[in-house]
Amino acid sequence: MDPARSPAVALLYPGDRTARDRADPAESRFAALFDALAAAGIAAEPAIYHDDFADEVAAQLKRMAVVLVWCNPIEGGHPRHRLDALLRDVAKAGVLVSTHPDTIARLGTKDVLLDTRDLPFGSDVQRIGSLEQLQAELPARLQRGARVLKQHRGHSGIGVWRVEWAGVQGAQPLLRVRHAQRGSAEEVIDMPALLQRLAPYFEPAAGGHMIDQAWQPRLVDGMVRAYLVEDRVAGFGHQAINALYPALRGEPAPSPGPRLYHDADKPDFQPLKQLLESQWIDLLRERVGLSRAQLPLLWDCDFLPGDGAGRHVLCEVNVSSVSPFPPSAIAPLVAAVKARLADTSLQR
Repeated sequence: MDPARSPAVALLYPGDRTARDRADPAESRFAALFDALAAAGIAAEPAIYHDDFADEVAAQLKRMAVVLVWCNPIEGGHPRHRLDALLRDVAKAGVLVSTHPDTIARLGTKDVLLDTRDLPFGSDVQRIGSLEQLQAELPARLQRGARVLKQHRGHSGIGVWRVEWAGVQGAQPLLRVRHAQRGSAEEVIDMPALLQRLAPYFEPAAGGHMIDQAWQPRLVDGMVRAYLVEDRVAGFGHQAINALYPALRGEPAPSPGPRLYHDADKPDFQPLKQLLESQWIDLLRERVGLSRAQLPLLWDCDFLPGDGAGRHVLCEVNVSSVSPFPPSAIAPLVAAVKARLADTSLQR
């Protein structure tokens, strides 16, 4: 493919009018990916998005063959409903959108933990459909151990709460709670206060429900993120101290540490890589009803250490805005884009 041709690929990520007007691949957080695409003969351009100029972005995307999307479920306090509608329309026009909003709905919400709870990487997970159900069922589950309540769709720890039994005051249970959003502190509150905190997540616009997952005590051993290009592992990230790392009594929780990135061939992670590529990715996509072609070009799965040697528990799947990612993911991603472009050219 001649790089001088009109761009075939757009990289969509959020920004304001000024950022769009001066869009420069060399200044973006995806500069290395732009360079790798160009080196492979693939012309690519930024598609900086904001709801204020959504129609302009839509016209740009319809000139493309492939659109790679990086946009969180909530950007600047606003959900990406308009962007999702735009991307569906662009896909209907024949453009390959990764990740397609319909794929996100099946794979990239916390519901995936419920859908896969009986699979080898699953755990004790319940769906909570109302505040009344939460009030009725949570106390009994807390008697067996701490729980993590997760909003239907979010990012960066927003809407993820660790809840633990903290005793009784009068007739009212006390709960030790901590929000996973950066900067949050542990508190002891009663059930009415918890219900008030969580009420927004049960609004229809927020998905209307929460997912309740059993706390994994071995979180102290760190969380592993497997980066995937389609159905192959392209790298790993390891974070020793993350958002819900437990605090010592009477002390603030430690600040989350950096995620360290590793190539896909790092020896420590080969057992997980083998499980993902030989079994788990197929089990996951089949369970949520996706074909291999519907898998995101770039996505990741977070795993916590489970209750046994070599046991991994799925914490979440990220498909909306997988960034940053390890350098080892760039070459496989470019190869996947090139293959999809070849398929697209044959269809047109």
